[in-house]
Amino acid sequence: MNKGLLSVDEALARLLAGAKPVGEIEDLPTLEATNRVLARAQRSTMDVPPMDNSAMDGYAVRTADVKTGSKLRVAQKIMAGGVGKPLEPGTAARIFTGAPIPPGADAVVMQEDTSAEGESVSLKKIPKPAQWVRYVGSDIRKGAEILPAGKRLLPQDTGLAASVGIKSLPVYRKVRLGLFFTGDELVMPGEPLAPGRIYNSNRFTLRGLAEVFGCDVRDYGIVPDSLEATREVLRRAAKECDLIVTSGGVSVGEADYVKPAVEAEGRLLMWRIAMKPGRPLAFGKVGEAAFIGLPGNPVSSFVTFLIFVRPFLLRTQGNETTEPRVVAARADFDWPEPDARREFLRVKWNAQGALEIYPTQDSAVLTSTAWADGLVDNPAGHAIRKGDTVQFFSYAELYR
Repeated sequence: MNKGLLSVDEALARLLAGAKPVGEIEDLPTLEATNRVLARAQRSTMDVPPMDNSAMDGYAVRTADVKTGSKLRVAQKIMAGGVGKPLEPGTAARIFTGAPIPPGADAVVMQEDTSAEGESVSLKKIPKPAQWVRYVGSDIRKGAEILPAGKRLLPQDTGLAASVGIKSLPVYRKVRLGLFFTGDELVMPGEPLAPGRIYNSNRFTLRGLAEVFGCDVRDYGIVPDSLEATREVLRRAAKECDLIVTSGGVSVGEADYVKPAVEAEGRLLMWRIAMKPGRPLAFGKVGEAAFIGLPGNPVSSFVTFLIFVRPFLLRTQGNETTEPRVVAARADFDWPEPDARREFLRVKWNAQGALEIYPTQDSAVLTSTAWADGLVDNPAGHAIRKGDTVQFFSYAELYR
């Protein structure tokens, strides 16, 4: 450990200790609940499927009636949504996917294994009992938990809720996240780029990340480089938000006003983290709102949001599980000169099923984040040789 630096795990533990879960719950139509965090576990009030039904288009039969080359009279046709009559011995029922199995039938012969001949059907294969039959409750049993509390609802989750007739879901209200950016050098795309000015890419990256995690984003824009202007936007954001996030402006330069503004309006802890990219991190409170100040370099800002702000948001949203799933993967690169700090390297999958590294890992090269599929979590001082196993987490996993 570098002297005077906090480890990533130590900083994260301190950060999460200050996360206050949102308590307010609202009932939202299931159709609108995707990407929201479920406040209470959901159980099924029914069996799924609710009746024995066919998994294929074909013919429902009694297996006791079927022999090689059997020819059965087609006594009825059952469409999905319809209800059949009891199946008489020696007959078959034309049936379609999802249609209820008629009483007396115990198997379905799929259409491809039959040959229709007028009002009869010849069976080319002898079915086994239960073949192509979906039995009542084979997917979900009545009373079973289908969705746990604290889960961020994916599209398939809301579909699952709908499949058991759940009309609305109890979800936590969205975390109100405030963003602002300081720096007279910052301009927005579309504005003239005068000498010494730069486009404010961090505003787009951080706002996009906040929206990925389902926040109610309050974007206060670019704040002029002055102490009073910074204090004013802090006061406003503290009244309207649960969490305030900034990038840059928390060092001790003459034009860095975020640090003194937060100290004047609330309280602030400054941490130097033993990680690369993203060494400086600020955490504090302004009124009842939490404050996290990220580094200004675009890659550092992006990575520290994922490593620190993401789990803080998840905990604030009521989710106890904050760690991303890490997978072991094969490195298709050499990293012979590791940093003394823990590194988060931008990598992507290649055609050989291994990870390759972006050639420039500089914290100002935002291209590396867009090119990559995720990050390798590389321990401090750890060299990597081609073929080594590394620890990888994908953007897709982080964004869940």
